[in-house]
Amino acid sequence: MVIRTIVFCGGGSGGHVMPALTLIEAIKKKAPEIDIRAFGSYSGIEERLFRERGVPYKPISTGKLRRYFSWQNFLDLFRLVKGLVQAFFYLMKLSRKETIIFSTGGFVTVPVVIAGWMQGKKVFIHEQTSRVGLANKIGSIFSSKVLLTFEASLPYFPSEKTVLSGYPLREEILSPPKLGCLRDIDFKEIRRPVLFLTGGGNGSRLLNEALRDCLPLLEEKFFIIHQCGSLFLEEYKKFENENYRVFDFISDHMIPLLNEAEVVVSRSGAGTVMELMSLGKPSVFIPLRIAQKNEQYHNALEAHEKLGSIIIEEKDLNKESLLAATESIRSIKRHEITKVNPTEKIIKIIFEESNRD
Repeated sequence: MVIRTIVFCGGGSGGHVMPALTLIEAIKKKAPEIDIRAFGSYSGIEERLFRERGVPYKPISTGKLRRYFSWQNFLDLFRLVKGLVQAFFYLMKLSRKETIIFSTGGFVTVPVVIAGWMQGKKVFIHEQTSRVGLANKIGSIFSSKVLLTFEASLPYFPSEKTVLSGYPLREEILSPPKLGCLRDIDFKEIRRPVLFLTGGGNGSRLLNEALRDCLPLLEEKFFIIHQCGSLFLEEYKKFENENYRVFDFISDHMIPLLNEAEVVVSRSGAGTVMELMSLGKPSVFIPLRIAQKNEQYHNALEAHEKLGSIIIEEKDLNKESLLAATESIRSIKRHEITKVNPTEKIIKIIFEESNRD
């Protein structure tokens, strides 16, 4: 099979989109002749991220996959069926033998994966977290291969189609560039240690408010970069000063920022945790409590066990605990990590599996 087109799907959060973008960038370098497209929701962050990188994007209808009873399940069932019909007709235009589907998770992927399978197209799933998402569990039924970041995910999928591939890391993680300018900030002029706080691509009200409560004290010690999420940008812009700058979302400068910030405070989505672990950087993690199967806590636990990263559970997050953690993390030595990027391994699996009958 000669791959002519790869359709990526994933969304709901930046955590599902960033591994797709990393793979897209690597595939473009390796095989620039391949046509790369993306599917996602109408309202998620994925549309902006894919379009910014010039990836043709098709939004489809989708519903949330809930494991509990809710009257919205009935409405979302209709949305999922509508999304399946949309995906089916979009994919019909693409050659069965020359097109593959690559899903990075999120409920928007289910219609695309099923539609691709119905048309005989090969489907690949990548699970980023140590606790498996429902969308990927459903998708694995229709997939040729399931690629995993953590060994702990192995029992959740059929062994005959599962590969421990690792997490696709951006190439610059192997040799992070210096942090030059970000917006109007020239970091060569900054004389204070940098503290970076992020609640993820969509932001976190809880983390934002915790930072706001500590801001006067933290500004005495740090130059603070705050990724607050688009919904909170206007609210926090009013606090900006010479030692505090706020952004809705940071993309291209993320790796050098993670590398050079003396203190990183973050949610513990798989992508952020894996990047910080690859940089050998102990950090402060505040796992999202309502994340499926408490997956963010288990992601953070990997970093705690290997690097000594600090975990603050949501119930324990307050002004005192955050201040103490930002001080304690500075005393934990950074680790030297052998940097092996799984991105090439994942791409190799895609091409080799696609060549099988």
